[in-house]
Amino acid sequence: MKFEYHDPKLGSVFGLTDDVKKDHRSFSITSGTINFLWNRNTDNLEFLIDGIPVVLKPNQLTTTTYLQHISYEHTELPLTSFLFNREFYCISDHDAEVSCNGILFFGTQDLPIITIPKQQERKFDMLYEIFEDEFSTSDKIQGDMLQMLLKRLIIMSTRLAKEQLIIKKLDNDQIDVIRKFNVLVDEHYKTKRKVSEYAELLFKSPKTLSNLFAIYNQKSPQQIILDRVALEAKRLINFTEKQNQEIAYELGFNDPAHFSRFFKKATSFSPSQYRETHNILH
Repeated sequence: MKFEYHDPKLGSVFGLTDDVKKDHRSFSITSGTINFLWNRNTDNLEFLIDGIPVVLKPNQLTTTTYLQHISYEHTELPLTSFLFNREFYCISDHDAEVSCNGILFFGTQDLPIITIPKQQERKFDMLYEIFEDEFSTSDKIQGDMLQMLLKRLIIMSTRLAKEQLIIKKLDNDQIDVIRKFNVLVDEHYKTKRKVSEYAELLFKSPKTLSNLFAIYNQKSPQQIILDRVALEAKRLINFTEKQNQEIAYELGFNDPAHFSRFFKKATSFSPSQYRETHNILH
């Protein structure tokens, strides 16, 4: 079962499939999409993100962004997916916790895996049924209705994420600072490598950021920035044909040797060693 809403004028797409492995290449737009992946089976299932296995237990869901590479090669059970692009849901690109820059997508660099509690399973199942019904109702306001339903899904999932994934010691303002920091790192990691640069953008002191992340996460803000650079380097090695020197310059390194030293410190491999042993294209 596959449904799609597509507006060629806006370049927007919103899709729903109960078997993303079978259908993910058949939507009108297949790149630059954000995904909700939901295991609606009674057994665990597995897929790969950036070459790393991810296991979803029954009634667990996760979100992925256009920054990540997803492979369903090892997925043996049907995996439900809601997929959409910024043109569908993020036209105004508002910066809020239920936007495309929200905590489900940019609250952390770790993959957010959310468990739907037993008492909420029926609520999620009912929303799924409403989606199916709305996709089958083709009229001038279908896109608006689907946007409203998607926002409902994001709100329901965001509430669970805040309960399950975020330290209770943090208040909403602190959570928002963490979210905005991660968004800014994804926007600027190629040109800004200092915590002080992000602190200035957030109107906070570097010490405030460090103290906040000490509560939330064992990684320091500086380590998050460096990990983001290393992650992109690995993605470029794994999923493109770019040479080490090209990657170095793309990531803001003036000297390929500096990039090589950075990469080896981050991964224990030189870029060339990593390419030989990890390159998924080979």
